[in-house]
Order: sequence, then C-alpha cells, then structure tokens
Amino acid sequence: MSKSKPYPGTQAVLRAISLLKAFSDEQPEWGLTALSEAVGLNKTTTYRLLTALESEEMVARNPQTDDYRLGPAIISLGGYALRTHDLRDLCRPELQQLAADARETAALELLTGAEILILDEVDSNRVMSGGQAIGARWPAHATSTGKAMLAHLPAEELAAVLPQPLPAMTPYTITDTAALYADLAQTRQRGYAIASEELELGLTAVGAPLFNYDGEVIAAISLAGPKIRLTAERIPQLGQLVAEAAQRISILQGWRPAKG
Repeated sequence: MSKSKPYPGTQAVLRAISLLKAFSDEQPEWGLTALSEAVGLNKTTTYRLLTALESEEMVARNPQTDDYRLGPAIISLGGYALRTHDLRDLCRPELQQLAADARETAALELLTGAEILILDEVDSNRVMSGGQAIGARWPAHATSTGKAMLAHLPAEELAAVLPQPLPAMTPYTITDTAALYADLAQTRQRGYAIASEELELGLTAVGAPLFNYDGEVIAAISLAGPKIRLTAERIPQLGQLVAEAAQRISILQGWRPAKG
C-alpha cells in the first residue's frame, strides 16, 4: 500500500508552525540566520515564511534590533484559547482514568481563600468510597488537595490565607502552623500531599497540584477512599498516579516542567 501524499500546502503550514514554536521564554526573539538554523530551513524559505506570518501579525520585528518576535495576533489567539479553556472538561478524562486505575474516587478541587471547593468528581462505584458532594467546601489545611495547593503559594499569600487558629476537623487535623509548614515542605518535595483522617475519620486522600502557563497553582486533583484501602504501603503508588495525571493536565494548560 502506497504512502498517502500530504495535502497541497501542508509542508508550508508545518514549516510556519515550526517557526512559531521556536519562540520561548528562553528565546523570545530570533534573528533570521539563527532561526533558520534552529528549525533546519534555508534562509530564503525562512524569510518567505516570516514575511507571510508578519503580514498576518503572527510575528513582528523589534524596531531596535530587527529581530523577530511573536506578534499581536498570536497574543490575541492565546488569550482566546485561555478564555475558552474549561478546566473541568480538560480534567475529566484524567479523573475517569484515575478512578478506573485506582478503583477509588477521583476529584478536581479549587482553592477559595482558606477552603477548597469540589468542582468535579468521578466516583469509584464501590460501596465504601471517598465521595463528597460537588460544590462542597472544606478547610484547605485538612485536605490533600488543599495542602497540595497551599504548598505552592508564595509565603506572604500563604500566611494571609491560613486562619488562626487552624480549626480541627478530627483529632488528626494539623492545627499547629509550624507543623503544617513542615508538612507543606514535604508535599513540595515528594510531589503530592497526604491527608490521612485529617478531614474525616476513616478517610484518606492523596492530592497533587495543577499549574498554569505561568507556573501558578490553579487547582488540584486527588484520589480518596477508606483508610483500610489507602494503606501506608499503597499511598506512594497512588500519590505517583495522581502526580503524573496532574502533570499531564498542567502541560495541557501551558505549563512546562523545570529543566533539570
């Protein structure tokens, strides 16, 4: 069977896209020669494509250096994409997969002040589950998602958000601010938060943060269930599942992992 040929014009479109994707935080501007070398095109082709992109305001030239940078049309399109991007719809497939893989309840939650708000949930369909009502609010410091988000707030914002004193939901809720800060440091280090019977006796959850294109924490996802199933031996596996799902969602939001 012969290989199908690309549609006419496809190659030019792909080449133009490769030029646009070459721009980044590390390389916001390109000279013609450097850009052509970076994408593997000759200077004539690169110049022709850049001229077409410039005519549509997809790229613009720096008047001081004559180098190319992304243009106002790209900024407008990016803003439109962000405004029409529904986080709940974006997260739903990952929540469904998490619930199926772990056979526990998966949830998407937002931080609103000192509380978390349950935005979406996929139940495990088990008799004993960690399900909560969508729209319910709980103290952030007593939940895995809340701690996952609090762990990535700037210090001043974190101090302003946390209530004093920290209310106890169960005998296991962290109510000492210094102890909570230590817990948040551990959360950042391992990539996910743990809340074992801190919100409700018998309930354990693991949660991981979601980041936007600016690296700001915007939400968190979790797996929750009875402590009898979410044992100390199982938590690292579930925590890794949640952290990996959170990273995939964050990448769809425009976030990029730090280069190590």
